[in-house]
Amino acid sequence: MVIRAGLRSIPNVISLSRVALAVAFVAEHSVTARIWIVLAAAVTDMLDGWLARRAGLTSRFGALVDPFADRVFALVAVATFVYEGSLTTFQYFIMIFRDLMTAVGFLVAKSVPWLRPVEFRARWSGKAVTALQMVAFVAVLKYPQFVPTLIWSVGILSLYSVIDYTLALYRARAK
Repeated sequence: MVIRAGLRSIPNVISLSRVALAVAFVAEHSVTARIWIVLAAAVTDMLDGWLARRAGLTSRFGALVDPFADRVFALVAVATFVYEGSLTTFQYFIMIFRDLMTAVGFLVAKSVPWLRPVEFRARWSGKAVTALQMVAFVAVLKYPQFVPTLIWSVGILSLYSVIDYTLALYRARAK
């Protein structure tokens, strides 16, 4: 029993490593090192959920900490790029649009008493936005000619993701 409880935390530790990677991203100024940090964040994002599902180590805490760690890494990276002048403020808001809308949706769901709570599950559209953000981070660092196209792609996919999640939650509440 004790071993299983310890194993259960491995995916959570992997998730939380993205918070440490966010700190490393800010502290590191080498383009190559930052690309490796972004790649490590992307790998840990895939690995934590895969390991949790594959080994039967899913938990409520893990379901909360994984998207939290994703958002911390993304927000820190985007803010760092804005601070350094690699992205504009407008591009910043495009990149974090989905995160802002998710926060608004969460606040609405918690503050409206007649909304029936439903299970919130990750959807492919949200995963695709996160993956595309990682690609955009690498582009900001190494391939700036692709940045405008990638930023707009993140924005369009984010809008789709917000609509997708909203409809999914609406349908789940209607049941």
